[in-house]
Amino acid sequence: MTTPSPSDRGLAPSKEQVQGTAAGSTVGSTVGPHPEETWDIDFAVQFRHRLRLTHDVLGRETEVLADLLEPSGDQLPRVQFWLDEAVHQANPHLKQQLSAFGRRYADRLQVVGKPQLVPGGEAIKNDVHLIERMLKVFNHYDLDRRSYVVVIGGGAVLDAVGFAVAIAHRGLRLVRLPTTTLAQADSGVGVKNSINLFSKKNWLGTFAVPWGVINDRRLIETLSDRDFRCGFSEAVKVSLLKEPAFFHTICDTAAEIAERQAAAWPVIARSAWWHLRHITAGGDPFEMLEARPLDFGHWSAHKLESMTDFQVRHGEAVAIGVAIDTLYSTRVHGLPRRAAEQVLDCLASLQLLLAHPALARTEELFGGLEEFRQHLGGRLTITMLQDIGRPIDVHTIDHQAMRESIQEVVDRVKALSR
Repeated sequence: MTTPSPSDRGLAPSKEQVQGTAAGSTVGSTVGPHPEETWDIDFAVQFRHRLRLTHDVLGRETEVLADLLEPSGDQLPRVQFWLDEAVHQANPHLKQQLSAFGRRYADRLQVVGKPQLVPGGEAIKNDVHLIERMLKVFNHYDLDRRSYVVVIGGGAVLDAVGFAVAIAHRGLRLVRLPTTTLAQADSGVGVKNSINLFSKKNWLGTFAVPWGVINDRRLIETLSDRDFRCGFSEAVKVSLLKEPAFFHTICDTAAEIAERQAAAWPVIARSAWWHLRHITAGGDPFEMLEARPLDFGHWSAHKLESMTDFQVRHGEAVAIGVAIDTLYSTRVHGLPRRAAEQVLDCLASLQLLLAHPALARTEELFGGLEEFRQHLGGRLTITMLQDIGRPIDVHTIDHQAMRESIQEVVDRVKALSR
């Protein structure tokens, strides 16, 4: 018995029906030598990224959140809140605010269950079993693809809850309320969700566009000074890659930012805007190409975090990584020394530049290069700087020049601490 071809069964177009859809084809041509068996068709999926900036979203600006939770047809949307335990401890009134929110908008949405508490910090990303717990809760409350999970917390909590949301029913609707400067300036507006596995940062995860993100000023008021400053390493990073004028603004106001003065808020907003612009207009939101241009300084940062059992905060590790790769760019890629000094001075003024004994384990740190390559696949591709606002992609690293750059960061921090 002969098995009919797809076109014989009416499931595929005939040669005459297949019109120029492949790259380089012309109207009226066939696609490939055997169109019944092979089709290569490019297509695009449209997403919408919704970012809101507020001052008090769970107080006087609740309408901003309510407006994001759109109904589908005549059904009230089901909404579930997930809350970072550390944020809850610092803001014990949050549960009451969320309950009041549900009552106020009961005619527009249905809040299901009490707010779910999860561990904050890297602890949540280091325990894969917490993902199973989240999925069980989603299932218990019959959340579906038109239900909303609103997560309030730092970047690690956003990552982990976002991962669970992305794999439940192949994707629920996620609304993020970042509670750290780091998440508001960078990861909270991104499209990555992940947890750590095999002692590797973000090994297990997905790309999924959040339904909405709200950067709220009040939610970061209870941060410690250390955690408040951490977010600005990502702002420095993106400014070095995208906008020299923004970098100089950060440098000029670095001391004020470190003291949590008004200059901090426009920097968070501008950093979020640049990250959002890269995602939505940069041409590679899901990192399908060989470069990760927003990860300047991150090959060593991710490794340093795991080497220190996450004692070094992500923002601190990024500051160290940016400093290292800036000095390396001077040694190898022609970045003017004057520019490198500006970068290091800026990080120091933000009170972010520090050293850690783990930096002495240079060969182990170099393992971060291979992990960085494996995470994306293909050949090693690292972003460096030829000048401020002029990034380049490189595929080899001069280990001796990198060792010298690491040692220079260590020596500089020692000099600052005297």
